[in-house]
Amino acid sequence: MSPPALRIGLDVLDRGELRQLADREWFLRYTFTAEELELAARMTAGRRLEFLSGRFTAKEAILKSLGRGLFQGVAPREISIGRTDDGAPSVSFTGRAAGLSLPPVALSIAHKKDVVAAVAISVPVP
Repeated sequence: MSPPALRIGLDVLDRGELRQLADREWFLRYTFTAEELELAARMTAGRRLEFLSGRFTAKEAILKSLGRGLFQGVAPREISIGRTDDGAPSVSFTGRAAGLSLPPVALSIAHKKDVVAAVAISVPVP
């Protein structure tokens, strides 16, 4: 059986689910890059939770699009989510993940009230 032409990852989160974890140092260090944490530190508490929830949800969707779970070779902090010049989310891999020949990933993140959703699409390398 040939691999799928595309892999899609979807994750949805109620922001309240992340509220307690977002105050735990071990969770922050495991999940987010230093740059993401620096950005979050400059935000108000409400905006910080929104930002971290979006990044966490996006990383979950990315891992699903890669066919990997949280503990399957790619740590969430090795997934860096930035912005392109036009404001769209961009994905890059760092650390060990950078050496795994992972495919490019397209990403979309949406927020509505306390719900965050992210969709990631990757094209597996044959």
